[in-house]
Amino acid sequence: MKVALIGVGQAGGKVTERLTRFDAEMGFGAVQGALAVNSAEPDLQSLEYVDTQLIGADRVNGHGVGGDNELGTEIMQADIQQVMNALDGRVSSKAEGIFVVAGLGGGTGSGGAPVVVHHLQQIYDIPVYALGVLPGRNEGALYQANAGRSLKTIVREADATLLVDNDAWHEQGESVEGAFETINERIAKRVGLLFASGEAVEGVGESVVDSSEVINTLRAGGIAALGYATEVASEDSAENVNTAMSVSRQALLTGTSLPDATTADSALLVVAGEPDRIPRKGVERARRWLEDETGSMQVRGGDFPLESDRLGALVLLGGAERSDRIQEFMERAREAKKAQEREAEKTDPAEQFADDRLEDLF
Repeated sequence: MKVALIGVGQAGGKVTERLTRFDAEMGFGAVQGALAVNSAEPDLQSLEYVDTQLIGADRVNGHGVGGDNELGTEIMQADIQQVMNALDGRVSSKAEGIFVVAGLGGGTGSGGAPVVVHHLQQIYDIPVYALGVLPGRNEGALYQANAGRSLKTIVREADATLLVDNDAWHEQGESVEGAFETINERIAKRVGLLFASGEAVEGVGESVVDSSEVINTLRAGGIAALGYATEVASEDSAENVNTAMSVSRQALLTGTSLPDATTADSALLVVAGEPDRIPRKGVERARRWLEDETGSMQVRGGDFPLESDRLGALVLLGGAERSDRIQEFMERAREAKKAQEREAEKTDPAEQFADDRLEDLF
C-alpha cells in the first residue's frame, strides 16, 4: 500500500521518521513521501529521513506550545496553508492513502492533527487516516485530558484512526525514554509491514494481500487496531499449520496495539514469511478462527512473501471502538478533564494578600 505520511508534533515526527527509515531500509517502497510538522524547532532538527515544516513561529518562536492543545489547534489553523503547500509533490498520484501521525497527549500533535486531517479531506480523494498514540496510564492528567479531546475529534474527521496504546508495546521496567524508543520501533515495524503488504520484494505468494484489502478493512471507520507476533518456522510448510495458528492467536490476544480489543466490524490477517514455509491450510484455519473471535463476517486473509526463517502474523481490526480498553481510556480522560476544571476553580493565590489596610506599591 503506497502512502504519504504527515507527522504532527514531537511523537508524530519521531514515529514518521522511524516508519520512513524502516521502509527505506527494507526496500519496500511503500512510503511515497513524508513530512514532519511541529511548533518546536529542536524536535524537527533531529529528523533525517523526512522533510520538516515549522509552524507557529510568530506565536511561540519555535519553542512549542507546552502541552496546550488548544494553542496547538490555533497555531495549526493559522498556518494550515503553509502545511498544505509543503505537501506539494509528497502526495503523489501513486499514493493510495494518507496517514496523519501524532501523539494524542501532547500539545501540537493532539491539537494540530485533527486540523490537518480535516483540511486533507477537503483536498484529496484518497482515504485520510490517523495513526494516534494514546498516553499510558502513568502519564499525567494533562496528557489524558488532551488525548480524550483529540481522539473524540480526530475519529470524527478521519476515515479511520489506527490507535497505539503506550501501555501496549513496551517492556516492563523500562525507563520512560527507553519505553518510548521501544514503542516507536515497534510501531515502525508493524505498521511498516502493513503498508508493505502487496509490495512484496521476495518471491510470489499464493494469495498476496493488496492495498484494496487494507482499505476495505479500514472502511468500517472509527477505531482500528493492529496486532503482530512471530515464531521460528520449519522449512516444511506442512509442519507450520500449528505455528500459523499460534502466531495469529498471539497477534490478536496478546500483541495488539490496543490491548483487549478483540471485537471488530472487519479484520485482515496477513501471514508473512518465505512462501515455502507458509501453510495454506494453517492460514485458512487461522482466518476462520479470527472470524469466530472477532464476531465479524468480513475477515480477509492472505500472505506476504518475506525472506525470513520466521513466520509472522499481522492482524488488522477495523471498527474496534467497542473495546473495553477504549471505554476505560475515555473514562480516564473524563476524570482528568474534571480534575483540571476543579484545579482551575481554586482561589487565586494572590487573593490571600488582598488586604484593604495596606496599599499596593503601584
